Amino acid sequence: MTAVAPVTPSAPPPPPSNTLPGDGEGVRGRRARRRLTPYWLLLPAGLWLAVFFVAPLVYQASTSVQSGSLEEGFRVTWQFSHYTDALSTYGEHFLRSFAYAASATVLCLVIGYPLAYMIAFRAGRWRNLLLVMVIAPFFTSFLIRTLAWKTILSDGGPVVGALSALHVLDVTSWLGLTGSERVLATPLAVVCGLTYNFLPFMILPLYSSLERIDTALHEAARDLYAKPVTTFRKVTFPLSLPGVVAGTLLTFIPASGDYINAQLLGSPNEQMVGNAIQKQFLNVLDYPTAAAMSFLLMALILIMVSVYMRKAGTEELV
Repeated sequence: MTAVAPVTPSAPPPPPSNTLPGDGEGVRGRRARRRLTPYWLLLPAGLWLAVFFVAPLVYQASTSVQSGSLEEGFRVTWQFSHYTDALSTYGEHFLRSFAYAASATVLCLVIGYPLAYMIAFRAGRWRNLLLVMVIAPFFTSFLIRTLAWKTILSDGGPVVGALSALHVLDVTSWLGLTGSERVLATPLAVVCGLTYNFLPFMILPLYSSLERIDTALHEAARDLYAKPVTTFRKVTFPLSLPGVVAGTLLTFIPASGDYINAQLLGSPNEQMVGNAIQKQFLNVLDYPTAAAMSFLLMALILIMVSVYMRKAGTEELV
């Protein structure tokens, strides 16, 4: 009788693998494509900025350091004196532009905040209609709206008559904002035009910020016996600061470079830096000086905005 060798159980076969030979490279490729997808989505915007912002900016920077004339042609000679000459010659225009833009921004905030607050918390079913009325002026040309203010503030008109009867013109004339019996062609007319034209840029960010505030916070403040003024100062205004910052920037920046309001509602004594740049480009044909003034305006606005944003990032504005 022969002995039978014991049979040892064999190990179970390995589970089937879903990965085919060379499939690791495909997985890595898909991961790489997923990482590159956001950059592909940013490509159209990047090309747009490169063609319509970066390229003109580089060309303008090159123009600002050129010398020559329109007949002889301009060439790059690194003439940085255009910047110092622009500041010394048109320094008053820069200061006037920033003063008018700051005044219009403050007026827009004073006028726009109550309106945005009312639309956000008190308008009810009229909210959409009021928002349409805020943006309705955008359906009319900027130039036509400014010309309308020229008619509103004309000499002998009802507005000037009412201000004169209330002796408001006596005060504004003493402050140097208007003439003795007229508003048109004065600093007040230019500031009024800027305020009206850029007011929607203040109201919309304010409304967007106020609309996000939970009304339960107001109820909690009332439950804690806070007065309405205290509730506004401690709750509403701090939470709406992002809208205040956005609105002031959207108003101040374009108002600083505006020239239509000063051209139509002001006199030569109220010319802003935008009017000086337009004159250098179109009338004097001094392209290097005009380009230098444009760069100075952009640099000064950038510095002021940076300081303002740094300030707005702290609790000093609360």
